[in-house]
Amino acid sequence: MSIYFDADEIFSVAVKIEENGERFYRRAAEMLLDPDVSRLLITLAEKEVEHKAIFSKLRKTQLESGEKIAVDPDTENEAYLKAWADGHVFNIANDPLDMLTGDESVEEILQIGIGAEKDSIVFYLGMKDAVYGDRDKAVLDRIIKEEMGHYASLSLQLDKVRGKVS
Repeated sequence: MSIYFDADEIFSVAVKIEENGERFYRRAAEMLLDPDVSRLLITLAEKEVEHKAIFSKLRKTQLESGEKIAVDPDTENEAYLKAWADGHVFNIANDPLDMLTGDESVEEILQIGIGAEKDSIVFYLGMKDAVYGDRDKAVLDRIIKEEMGHYASLSLQLDKVRGKVS
């Protein structure tokens, strides 16, 4: 027996993740005096806007089709999505700006961004296994790769800040 998740709910979470990411990156960029890091954060904010538009379109398509997302209850994917639905994975209702007091170092801001990207990747991997269409899976694959690129960019910048690379 499969468990069904509301596609509207799942895609609305994806939209909210991207909105939160954009808000965080823009605010963090405003706070920092380091122009290289600020440019990176603005670029990431712009990518989050693109991802939000993609998820909004997928959400609309799913709503129009009336399809539910079916998940095999005997898989880790179902357990993960259930944990997400119960609020155990991450809470999208939290305002990302509440994480920023204005006293954070560049290193701390980069670490927050890295953690957020990691959470996004894990969530989108779970979504990918739950959606039906090959086209939707391909879109999620692309977004996952971009989020991995964000993670890598933030990690590289963190290494630069720490003096590990030039």
